[in-house]
Amino acid sequence: MKVTIHTDTATLPNLPNGSYFHSRELMELCLRTPRHKPYMAVVTDDSGMAVANLLAVERYRHAWLPPQLHRHVLILGEGAYAEKPANMIFSMMLDALTRKLQGRTLYMEVSHLSQKMFGYAPLRAAGYFPVRWMSIHNSHHSHSPEERISVRQRQRIEVAMARGIETHEVESEEDYKHFFRLLHHHYWFKPRKFIPADDFFKELQKAGRCKMLITTYKRKTLGCAIYIYSDGDAYLWYSASRRKSYATLHPNAVTFWNTICYTYNDKCNHIRFMDVGLPFRRNPYRDFILSFGGKEVSTFRWFHTRLKWFNKFASWLWRE
Repeated sequence: MKVTIHTDTATLPNLPNGSYFHSRELMELCLRTPRHKPYMAVVTDDSGMAVANLLAVERYRHAWLPPQLHRHVLILGEGAYAEKPANMIFSMMLDALTRKLQGRTLYMEVSHLSQKMFGYAPLRAAGYFPVRWMSIHNSHHSHSPEERISVRQRQRIEVAMARGIETHEVESEEDYKHFFRLLHHHYWFKPRKFIPADDFFKELQKAGRCKMLITTYKRKTLGCAIYIYSDGDAYLWYSASRRKSYATLHPNAVTFWNTICYTYNDKCNHIRFMDVGLPFRRNPYRDFILSFGGKEVSTFRWFHTRLKWFNKFASWLWRE
């Protein structure tokens, strides 16, 4: 078997079916999106058939904190495989991407692996260091959202919705305008969070790969959310709300609740919250999400910087 890195979809072979985050379709979209450059690592067997692929996206970022201009690489999940995911094949793709990109970027990040310990040895061997992270998902299998939400949260939402706050899909140009204004304003003071260009989400929506929801009250935009479909699950990618300005209407709770209900009606198996944060003992955001009946799981996010000494130090610091 051999691994090849592709920077253009025209050279890609037929890829295994799997996660949308490692699909040809997403790579094509990234190629059309400003400040994105995708790299697809593909492992082929002796007959030239693709047995696995892993998509890494290099993002160019302007930040208000130093360094103001930098590049980072994001890999979501372990890739797509013709058969069961294997550490050996994952290691081949990871090593190839790391060698190519480590000198070009400020840092590389691997997150949202399906199992906490998947790829542990290959990631350590490649110089990545783990940071404990929280993962929460709501299952739509055995119980409806109404059966999972806490009584107090349900009452709070019902009172707010009775006053006229509501959530609907983004459809009109006016909706888009208010949606993106709130989203960008919300993440302006979150230096680690990267927001792609607006057209990126519009194309995802047009292709039926995501839904954008907006929460309004008397023609004012109080909340928004974007979730993306992959492998039968929904992933809450971004959300924002004016929870402090309109605290009595609980726009964050209403937006989350309606997002969960939308994914349930869409017949998704789970809704997965993509950025819960670090596992601090006191984490209000985590506790807020859990009030909707989610399941909490400890996981790792893996990082690799261009500074070898820092990778070694961080690996020692976060050793098991």
